[in-house]
Amino acid sequence: MPRRGPLHGSGCHPRLVATWIFEPGHTEAEFRARHMMVTWVRGLFKDVRGTIEWDLGDCERTTFAGRIDATRIWTGEEERDAHLRSADFFDVENHPEIAFAGRFSERVGDLQFKADTELTAEGENRGSMRRAGFEATTRVNRHDFGVSWQDELPGGGVVVSNEIELTLDVEVLLLDDLERTGAIEYYREIGAV
Repeated sequence: MPRRGPLHGSGCHPRLVATWIFEPGHTEAEFRARHMMVTWVRGLFKDVRGTIEWDLGDCERTTFAGRIDATRIWTGEEERDAHLRSADFFDVENHPEIAFAGRFSERVGDLQFKADTELTAEGENRGSMRRAGFEATTRVNRHDFGVSWQDELPGGGVVVSNEIELTLDVEVLLLDDLERTGAIEYYREIGAV
């Protein structure tokens, strides 16, 4: 059952807010970057945890926050994954998590919203995600987050594009339902709550 939040606006209508958690087994963050200016390299982070405080009366007041385990990056190529975990890219030894938090700012479809989001990677914080809902996409300049390794190609060009496309695909669960059914214990054990 959604809980009643503080009153908002000039009227006396209570806000109905429901807490949803990301279901870790069905949530992922995807990225892709140009490699050698020719092909796309795609990768996934599967360990994504977070919550959405969904404002049922005013969706544009909805807030969300989460974290991504950067140590579990996967591109399908172990040698590349090790390089991406190194100080050349994500430096997971010193910065094992990528954090994000924000709020919906504009409805652009039935279940699509633009969002104002803070993204923190390698200790650097930037407001960068522009579209969010149950799927969020954005483009970031990897140098803004200290991910600056680069090599040049013979004859010109670069090995890794500066602009990185990110996609966060999220499945959420209503916290009240998990508590009511007792399933909350599983999600506490795996660290989702």
